[in-house]
Amino acid sequence: MEQELNNIIIECRNGTRKAQEQLYRLLYGFAMTIAMRYAIDEHEAADILGHAFVKMFRSIQTFDATKGNFHGWLKKIIINESLDHIKQRSRFTSLQLDAAEEPIINNDIIEKTDAAAILQLVKQLPPATHAVFVLYAIDGYTHKEIAGQLNISEGTSKWHLSEARKILQQKLAAIRT
Repeated sequence: MEQELNNIIIECRNGTRKAQEQLYRLLYGFAMTIAMRYAIDEHEAADILGHAFVKMFRSIQTFDATKGNFHGWLKKIIINESLDHIKQRSRFTSLQLDAAEEPIINNDIIEKTDAAAILQLVKQLPPATHAVFVLYAIDGYTHKEIAGQLNISEGTSKWHLSEARKILQQKLAAIRT
């Protein structure tokens, strides 16, 4: 599988359209999963993917296998494109809060709710709060990294995460009552 991917990448670098189609088909599911974390719906995720794949094909010459794997490289492109879409959708508020309160989340409620339902609730969060939550809770970015990517302060990132948790807790509690 890895060798097949490497061969397709080489062909893409040579401008072979058939290889580009193969790469698109091979990575579509992986890429769509990432885009759906950030998008409001499948239409927006498809739009994000279209832009991300164009960027990927335009910059495929810059991919360096010695610095990481192709999936990680593509994931970063998709996340950046997703964040660009979110920024276009709404402006980030620069709320300065140094100590964000950590709401308590009842894990029993989360365990009884399926992942698709939780993801739907996450998609209902305000755009900036949604982006911070996904970057932190799903993709594992630190508040410092999030602040850098979104041009907000670390305190604002922490506030958005706290707000996301609070909203999700309320929504999950409402589902279970």
